[in-house]
Amino acid sequence: MRNIFKILLVISFSVVAFPSNANDDCQSCHQQETADWQQSHHANAMAVANEENVLANFDNVAAKHFSQTAFFYKKNNQFLIDLTENKVKKTYTVSYVFGFTPLQQYLIEVEKGQYQVFPFAWDSRSLEDGGQRWYANYEKEDVAPNDRLHWLQPLQNWNGMCADCHSDNLKRNYNIEKETFDTHFTNINVGCASCHSNISDDHKEKISKKSNEIGPSDMSHWQFAGDDKIASWQGEERDNSFMEGCYACHSLRSPLTDGFDNSSEFLDQFSPSFIEPNLYYPDGQIKEEVYVFGSFKQSKMYAAGVNCIDCHDKHTMKVKTKTNGLCLQCHSATEYETKTHHRHEDNSAGAQCVNCHMPTKRYMGVDDRRDHSFKIPRPDISIKYDTPNACVECHADQTNVWAKDTLEQWHGKAPDLSIAEHTMLELRSLNSVPFNAHMNTINNLSLNEIDRASAIAFLANSGVELNNSIVESWVNSPFPLVRLAIARIGFLLPEMERLKSYKQLLNDKFKAVRVAAAQNLSSQQRPSKELSQAIVELAHSNNINSWRGEGNLNQSILALNKQDVNAAIKSLEKAISVDPYFDVSYVNLADIFFRLGRTNKMQQTIDKGLSAVPISAPLNFTHGMALIRAGEKHKAVQSFKTAMELDNTNEQYAYLYFLALDNVGLTAQAVEELQASLKHYNNSNRLRELAMGFMQKLNNTKR
Repeated sequence: MRNIFKILLVISFSVVAFPSNANDDCQSCHQQETADWQQSHHANAMAVANEENVLANFDNVAAKHFSQTAFFYKKNNQFLIDLTENKVKKTYTVSYVFGFTPLQQYLIEVEKGQYQVFPFAWDSRSLEDGGQRWYANYEKEDVAPNDRLHWLQPLQNWNGMCADCHSDNLKRNYNIEKETFDTHFTNINVGCASCHSNISDDHKEKISKKSNEIGPSDMSHWQFAGDDKIASWQGEERDNSFMEGCYACHSLRSPLTDGFDNSSEFLDQFSPSFIEPNLYYPDGQIKEEVYVFGSFKQSKMYAAGVNCIDCHDKHTMKVKTKTNGLCLQCHSATEYETKTHHRHEDNSAGAQCVNCHMPTKRYMGVDDRRDHSFKIPRPDISIKYDTPNACVECHADQTNVWAKDTLEQWHGKAPDLSIAEHTMLELRSLNSVPFNAHMNTINNLSLNEIDRASAIAFLANSGVELNNSIVESWVNSPFPLVRLAIARIGFLLPEMERLKSYKQLLNDKFKAVRVAAAQNLSSQQRPSKELSQAIVELAHSNNINSWRGEGNLNQSILALNKQDVNAAIKSLEKAISVDPYFDVSYVNLADIFFRLGRTNKMQQTIDKGLSAVPISAPLNFTHGMALIRAGEKHKAVQSFKTAMELDNTNEQYAYLYFLALDNVGLTAQAVEELQASLKHYNNSNRLRELAMGFMQKLNNTKR
C-alpha cells in the first residue's frame, strides 16, 4: 500500500537559510556527548551534498524504473542527474543529502529555493545485504506526473512535511497568497537544540535543570520485588515528560504550529493519529509508516513507566546492546532467557527477544523498523483477523494453524480475549458491533488510553447520535487523548447538545483538543470569547498547512461553518492550485456550486477534477450524482460502477450503483450483483434490505 503520510512536499518558495552549525557552541564543553551524537541518525539527518556526505555512486551510472531513467555523474565538483521522463530529459543538481543508513535520499533545487526529493534513493546497506545500488522510491509503481505522489507534486517536498524533523528550530514561513516558503533553521541537522530546549546565552555560566530536559536513565530504580519476574520502578515518581520532544518527530501527526519547540508539550503543537485500520492491523501492530508514538502508547512498557532512554543511548540513539541483555535489564533471565520460554537454540535468531516481540516491517524499500507495541505473538488472532505474527514471518513455509498448535504445545492455550479486547479487534476490522459493547469498551478503564481514544474515534463510522450524558465523562477525562477523540467527533452531537459539557473542551489545556472542538462549534452565530480564541488557533493551524490540499480544505470547512461561502470557494480553489491531484477539493467545490444553483460551474469543476484524477472514486461518484440530477440515469450507472470498483470498501458507492441499476430497469442484474457482493460488505443490513426490496419488486412484476 502507498505511504503518503510523512513524505515530502512542493510549491515555490524562497531560498532557505542554512546557518553555520549551531552545535559548535556546545562541543567545547561536551566533547564526549558530541562524539556520541556524531554516530547518530540525528547527526546525519541532513547535510550539504559533497564528497564527504554523498554515499551514492555518481560514477556515470544509470538506473531505470518504468518510464523514468536516471543517469548519475559528477562534474565541476557537483553531483548531477539526467532524468529522462516521458521521453523528456532534464538535468538536475543535487543540493543536499537526506539521511545516511540504510538509505540516503537526495534533495534537488528544481527552481530557486524549491527542493524536491529525487525519485531514486541510494541503498547504503552493504553488498552482502543487497545494498550499494540505486532504487526507485516506489519500486512497484510507475508514478506518473499527474499522480499525487510524483516527485514534483505537493507530497514530495522538503519544506512541508519532513524538514522540521531533520533540522533544528525550523520555521516553514509559508505565504499562502504567493504560494511561497521562506524557510529558516538554526542548524542543518538534528542537534542539541532539538532535544535540549531553551539553551540560553548564559548557559556556560549557569546551567539550569529544565523539567522537560532529557534526564538520566537510572536503571538502578528498576528492581525485582519479591518473586516478580519483571522489574518495576522503585523510588520517586518518574518524570518522563522529556518524551514529549521525542513524540514530536517519532509520531504520525498533523502540525498545529510552524515548527516545534521542545519546551512545549506535544499536544500543543501536534494532533496525532489514533490506531486506525488504514494505519495499523486489527491487533494494533504497525502497518503503514506510523513511527513509534501509537505503538508505544499501546504497550505494557509505556504503562509501566519505561522511557526511550531506558533502551536507547541518549546521544547515539542506538540501543544499548543488540543482545537480549537489553530486555534482561527488567525481565528475569532465569524466567525468560531459557529454552523453556523461547524454545529456540540459545543465541539463535529465534531466541532473541526482539524477533518475537518487536518484529520488523520494511518501509522506504530497505528500512526495517521494529514494532514498539511489544506484543506476544498470537497466531490464533491471525487466523481470524489476518494479522501478522512473528512465528510465520520467520517460518514462512508454515501456517498460522501450525503456529497456534505449536505455541499451545509449548505454553498452553492462549488466554481468552476480554470482551473489550474482542470489541477492539472487531472495530479495527471495520466490523459493526452492538452499541452497548462499543460504549463498554470506551469506558473500560483497564484498556490503555490510546485504545479507548481510538474506540471513541470509531463512533464516527457508526452514524450514531450522541448526547451529553454519553460524552460528559469523556469531556472531563484526565486522559488527553480521550478528550481529543471526543473533540474530533463532536459533529455526532446535535448542536444544542454541543453547548453543554462539550463546549468545555474550548478551554482544554491542549491546543489539539481546543481546535478540534472549535471545528465542531464554529457554526455558532454568536461565538463566545473562548470559541473565538479557539477558532483563531484553528485558522492558524489550517494556514500553516495550506501548502497542501488538506490545509485549504480544512480552511474551507471552517469558512462554511461561519457561513462565508466566498471564503470557502477561495480556499478550495487555492487547494486545487497548490495540490491539483487532491480529489476532495474538486468534490467539495462542486458541492458548493450545486447548493448555490450554479450547475455550470459545478459541472466544470467535476470535469476539471476527472481530467486531473480520472481514477478518483469520490469524483466518479460525484459525477454520477450530477448525472442523476440531470436525468441522465444510464450514464450515471457507469459512474457509480466506476466509483464502486475504484473503492470497494465504500458501501455508499455500492448502494447507489445497485439503486441506479434498478432505476434504469435492470433490477434483476442489481439483485444478482448484490447477492454476490453481500459477503464482501460484511452482510450489510442496508444492502440486504435493498436486495430484499428488489426481489419483492421482481415477484410483484411476475404477478
